[in-house]
Amino acid sequence: MKFPRPENCPARSRPGRVRGRGAFTLIEIMVAIALFMLVIAAIYSTWELVMRATKVGEDAAAQAQRRRIALRTIEDSLMCIQSFQASHQYYSFIVVNGDAPLLSFASRLPEIFPRNGKFGDFNLRRLTYTLEAGPDGEKNLVLRQNPILMDMDVDEKKDPLILARNVKNFTIQCWDTNQLEWVDEWDNTNSIPPMVRVGLVLGGNVEAGGNAPKMSVMRAFSMPSAMMPAVVQTGGGAGINPGLPQIQLPVPKP
Repeated sequence: MKFPRPENCPARSRPGRVRGRGAFTLIEIMVAIALFMLVIAAIYSTWELVMRATKVGEDAAAQAQRRRIALRTIEDSLMCIQSFQASHQYYSFIVVNGDAPLLSFASRLPEIFPRNGKFGDFNLRRLTYTLEAGPDGEKNLVLRQNPILMDMDVDEKKDPLILARNVKNFTIQCWDTNQLEWVDEWDNTNSIPPMVRVGLVLGGNVEAGGNAPKMSVMRAFSMPSAMMPAVVQTGGGAGINPGLPQIQLPVPKP
C-alpha cells in the first residue's frame, strides 16, 4: 500500500547522485602549480638576461671611457714634450715593447693634467707609462710622474695613476725617417721621433671579471717639437758652423 508524501517533508536523495563540487582535485592543483612555476622561470630568465645585458653595456661604456682617458692623457703629454741634448740624462726618450712595455719622456704639462696639484709648480716632469699586473690578475695601464730633477717618491711608486684596466696589450711604435717605416725600438734616446703610434687592446682578460668585449685602438701622434741642440741650449756659438770660414765684418769708426 502506497502512502502519499507530506508536502513539508524533503525528498531523499537517491544513492549515487552527486549534488555539487566543493574543491579542486589533486591533479588540478599540481597542474596549476606546474604552470605557475613555468611562468616564474620565464620571468626570472628574462630578468637575468636583462641584468646581464645591462652589465655588459655598463662595462663596455666604462671601457670606452677608460680608453678615451688613456689616449687623451698620452696625447696631452706628447703634445708638451721637451728635450734638450745638453741634458739628455733628464730628457731622454725611452721606448720598450714586449712583455713589459714602457714609454717614458719629459714634458712640460698643462694645469689640467692628472695629479698636477700633487707636484705644485713642478710642471716639467718625467712621465712613465707602463703595463703592470693588477691585484685580480688583469693588466692595467698605469702612469707615474716625477719632476726631472727629483727622484720618484714612494707614494708614486706604490700607487700609480691607473689609466685603463683589463688591458691586453700596449704597444709603442716610432716613425724612422731613415727606414721610412714604423719601428718598435728607438735606439736614439737623445732625440725625439717625428711621430709616435700607440696601440691599446682592452677587455682581453674575461677571467678577471671583465664583461666588456675586446676593444682595440691605434692612434698616431705627430710631435710638435724636436730636440734642442746643445749649442743652442748653452748659448756658445749658436748658429756658427766651425767647418766654414768666418767673415770678419769691418767695425765702423765713430
